[in-house]
Amino acid sequence: MNKERMYLTREKKHQIINELLSGNKTRREIFTKHTGRDREHGHIIRWMKELGYDTKSISRSYIVSDSLEMPKKKGNSDKPVNPNDSFENLQLQKRIAELEKQLKEAELKAIAFSTMVDIAEKEFNIPIRKKLNTKP
Repeated sequence: MNKERMYLTREKKHQIINELLSGNKTRREIFTKHTGRDREHGHIIRWMKELGYDTKSISRSYIVSDSLEMPKKKGNSDKPVNPNDSFENLQLQKRIAELEKQLKEAELKAIAFSTMVDIAEKEFNIPIRKKLNTKP
């Protein structure tokens, strides 16, 4: 895998974007043609935003056509991808799933901590938790 940085002039980026907007080729095909790389990784959409193009006005197929060809990863939600969802909604759904995972992990840590304190209080016969209704 080639990790060297790619530098394209603004004019070249405009040329790539205009070819995407005017043709029937996918982002991947156009990116490979102009850069020689197989993976596009969202570069064209980033360039569009950077150069002031309205990414909401272009057809959704330009944005997600390459990602629909990718195989599904294991562990993703069982919900099918709805092509009518906007890109922002998909990002929000991904963020929600991530936060739910973090919440479950935090709840498990809280249960483990509480159990550890209970065991320590019983084994060493000392109060660890602060008692309620105590005055300083």
